[in-house]
Amino acid sequence: MIDTLLSGQLLFSALVTGSLYALVALGLNLVYGTMRMLNVAHGDLVMLGAYGAFWAFSLAGVSPLLAAPLVAAAGAAVGIGLYRGLFRGMLAKVTPSTAGKLEGNSLLLFFGLSILMQNIVALAFTPNNRAYAYLGEVYRIGNVSMTANRLLVLCVAGGVCVAVALFLSRHVAGLAMRAVIERREAASIVGVDVDRVQRLSFAVGFGTAALAGVLMSMLEQFSPFSGFPFTIAGFIVIILGGLGNVTGGLLAALLLGVIETYGVALTSANLRSVLLYGSFVVALLVFPNGLLARRLVTR
Repeated sequence: MIDTLLSGQLLFSALVTGSLYALVALGLNLVYGTMRMLNVAHGDLVMLGAYGAFWAFSLAGVSPLLAAPLVAAAGAAVGIGLYRGLFRGMLAKVTPSTAGKLEGNSLLLFFGLSILMQNIVALAFTPNNRAYAYLGEVYRIGNVSMTANRLLVLCVAGGVCVAVALFLSRHVAGLAMRAVIERREAASIVGVDVDRVQRLSFAVGFGTAALAGVLMSMLEQFSPFSGFPFTIAGFIVIILGGLGNVTGGLLAALLLGVIETYGVALTSANLRSVLLYGSFVVALLVFPNGLLARRLVTR
């Protein structure tokens, strides 16, 4: 057991998994933080991104690395379209007396969208698992074997998360987004364009989810119904890291990656879902405000 815990191979796998979960949770955190909307279809966006990379590679021979920006841009465009077509009107009708119903209404709406996406993809592409081989070269550093695709996932996912964290802390639009997350009414009073921030949150949230799907497709099989575990992982990261706390989310995602990777190594691969959902329950019960959560003003 000691050899397992000290394994550099497992640590590398945990870092890859954690970076992917951090990227998934990033968009979920922004959408919930700025609008208090529970996007339970977020994992399905990851699934759609995976299919985008798969068909680009299989039909057109386009490298997933080259397809990633296009898939992410398509995801962002879908997010903007859904915001303008469905959610802007819903948010405009929210009053202080009905604000508490927004989470429940958004949960039902996103759940319906999730079911639609899953079944449309299953009807169009069959419910069978899909996979492809890309960058399978193996590199060794000491006793650690690393495939090129896993190194790429770690670098891209980690780099995007760091870039978004810098955007939120340095750029004017990022600071406006943080202001809406922390004190929505106060941000509106001082002149922040809340509608623009919400639209940007949808674009970044959907775009990063689609990008996460491209990266995920390089590592494992996927199907029309493989998105839900990523939704759960995203919510775990938000709960542990704290609402709107991107840095806390990165650390929480790495912790979740360690729990899943080492837990599977010490038990069985069949218990992966048990570890994931068990972490979700524990996070809700023990850390309802997050390990590194900042205390926010209730809106």
